[in-house]
Formats: sequence, C-alpha cells, structure tokens
Amino acid sequence: MLDLRFIRENAGAVKEAIRVKGVPLDLDDLLTLDRDLLGVKQRVEALQTERNANAKLVPRAAPDERPALIQKGKDLAEEIRTLEPALRAHEEQLRQLLLRVPNIPHPSVPVGRDDSDNVELRREGTLPTFDFTPLDQVELLEQQDWSDFERVARVSGSRSYLLKGEGALLEMAVQMFAMSTLAERGFTPLSTTALVRPETLVHSGHFPGDEESVYKLDGDELMLAGTAEVPVNSLYAGEQLTLEQLPMTFAAISGAFRREAGSAGRDVRGLIRVHEFRKVEQYVICRADEAEGLKWFHALLENAEAILRALELPYRVVQNCTGDMGAGKVLMYDIETWVPSEQVYRETHSCSYLGDWQARRTGLRYRDEDGKLVYAHTLNNTGIATPRILVPFLENHQQHDGTIRVPAALRPYLGGREVLGTPVH
Repeated sequence: MLDLRFIRENAGAVKEAIRVKGVPLDLDDLLTLDRDLLGVKQRVEALQTERNANAKLVPRAAPDERPALIQKGKDLAEEIRTLEPALRAHEEQLRQLLLRVPNIPHPSVPVGRDDSDNVELRREGTLPTFDFTPLDQVELLEQQDWSDFERVARVSGSRSYLLKGEGALLEMAVQMFAMSTLAERGFTPLSTTALVRPETLVHSGHFPGDEESVYKLDGDELMLAGTAEVPVNSLYAGEQLTLEQLPMTFAAISGAFRREAGSAGRDVRGLIRVHEFRKVEQYVICRADEAEGLKWFHALLENAEAILRALELPYRVVQNCTGDMGAGKVLMYDIETWVPSEQVYRETHSCSYLGDWQARRTGLRYRDEDGKLVYAHTLNNTGIATPRILVPFLENHQQHDGTIRVPAALRPYLGGREVLGTPVH
C-alpha cells in the first residue's frame, strides 16, 4: 500500500507503475473517489461544527427561542447520521482500491511483460559433464526407491510427493543446513505455522489478487500460507517497534501450500511443482531507508548464493522485469539453478525488497531518530525450498553407478555420508 498523499502528489509515477506492472487499476477512479470522500468528510465536519455551535446557543437563548434551536440540533444530528453510511462506504471503497495500487519499481528494473523479459545478471558455478547417460530426477528417485508418487497420489491426489529412506533424510538435511547457515549469519530461527487468518494475506500483499492460489479451510476463518513470509510479516502487526529493535532478521521454516491455480499441465512431473512443500524463508524488517533496504537485499541474496555454493550447484542470478515482479516489489531478483536433464536453469529462490508497501498494510511502525513515527521497510528471500531444490541437487550430483555424491558442507547433516544410495550398475 502506498501513502495516499504520495499518490495524490505523484499520480504520474503511480500511473506508470500501474502500466509497467500490468495491474488492472484505473488510478483516476481512485482519485475521483478520494475527492468525493473528501467532500463528504468536509460536509460532515461542517455539520458537526454547526451542531456544536448551535448547542452552545441553547443555554443562553430566551425560552421562546429554545425549541427552535433544539429542533435545529436534532435536524443537524439526523443529517449527520444520514451521511455516515455513505462516508463509511466511500472509505471502504477507497481502501479496496488502495490495496491494489502497486509499488514504484526501482529505476534499475527493466520494463517487461513477463518472465521472458527478465534480464540475466550473471552465472555462477561450473555446469556438470557426464561420461555416462545422466538420469532425470524421477528416474534417480525411482532407481533408489526414494519416492512413491503413485501411492501418495492415492492418498493426496496429483502433484503430491513422498520421499523415503535416504531421500527423506536428504530433504531434512538440506533444510537443516540452510537453517544453520542463516543462524550463523545472525538470523533468528523460527519454526512457524502455515495456518493463517485471511487478513495476514492482505498484510503481506497476496490479497487482493492471489486468492485462487490459496487453500481455504471450510468452517474455519483460516487459510494455508504459501510461504512463511505471510505469518512472520504479521507477527508484529499493529505494534510500534523501537529503533533499537531494528533490523529484525528471521530464518523461518514452515510448511507451504499452493493450489497453483491455472498451472495445469506445467511442471507436474516429480518434485518441481507440488501443492505442499517445505520452505526456509529469510525475512527482514529494517529502517525506512532505501540505502539500508538495498544493503539487506544484497545480504539476503548473498545468503542464498552461499547456500547454493556450499551445495555445489551451478546457478544464475536474474533481475525480474516489471511485469514479473509482483505489485508490491521495489526490486526483485530470482536465482535459477541448473537442471541437467532439461538443460535449463529453473527458479529456486526469489529475493524481494518492498520498501514500506507491506509495512503500511501490516502496521509495522517505529519512531526514528527524530521521534517521528514511520513505517518500516521489509524484505524477503528464499533460504531453501524443498523438494524443488532436490531436483537440481540429485541431477547435478549423480554418479555413473546411480549413487548421489554429497558435497562436503552437507555431510555433517547426513551422519558423515559422502555418498547416498546403493550402486545399481
């Protein structure tokens, strides 16, 4: 959410953000409603002032004048009561439109329509070469009996997953390695819920606009979040933080649930796009300063890259264009990790800086050095998401005999194992 005064004073910039981000919103409708609301408020305030002045006249009025003054007071009160529903309706309509106003993208963001217009910034790591015919993720899992997609589909439907044996241990090891890495870098570990109230999805900016991707629990005012960003963002909702508390940095692990509405037929094989997964999310609340925010943006990015380097996975960093960055983002980079079987880089991490757009929705404020109450800035980035990261992990580290090599950094989390699986040939 942007500050209404900012919108009024920078309508041109906001309209441009609406255009380049492809947001279905007519800012002129919002500004017209804002003016209408101002007119209703001014009318109500004028009536209240007149009623108060009239009330002061009653005690001093002559007896024969009092009935008329009293009646006038009643008439004014009735007119105010008549206007109040219109005032509340205008306020709610304006609020709903304000929730759809996108953030202003950073000047460095390329203008584009979708992910095909994203810009590659750099590539890191060495792509693997094989002196044998490499297998893909599903073939590797089935060969080692580490998965059972058919049975879990009977339990949970399509696009579910089940890992077993060393496959399950590998998933947990990767999660624990990411949590430990972030904790060593000063991030507070959190194990949090995916069950959230609907307003938390408004706070995070997922609503309005992303309702079709969220699982709703019938009979309960609860939903299932697709990332720990949602509950963590609302932990301090409406609170006034102190300057000394900032920055607040969290590494939050939780289940994650996404209906993936509209993605039927895309990436449905194996572990790429499943409805339920587990994710370690980096989340930061910092001072309302762009330089500070950008510093944390690059720190979050470096954390994610450090995890991938330790896992010895080749990847590239991509800057998201305006049409692929989401309404609330000032700046967004994706990290895409190499998948040998497809000969492509696939998105495994997203790093986002939101300025105060999210904090305004959530009510995350603090008093700055001058004692002024201001909204904080927020950022988030993937630490690791499983099982998706296992796709490049398995494929890049497969060996000729069907086993999976374990990078040195991960071995302490797997009982010292250097290799997973049983040789099959």
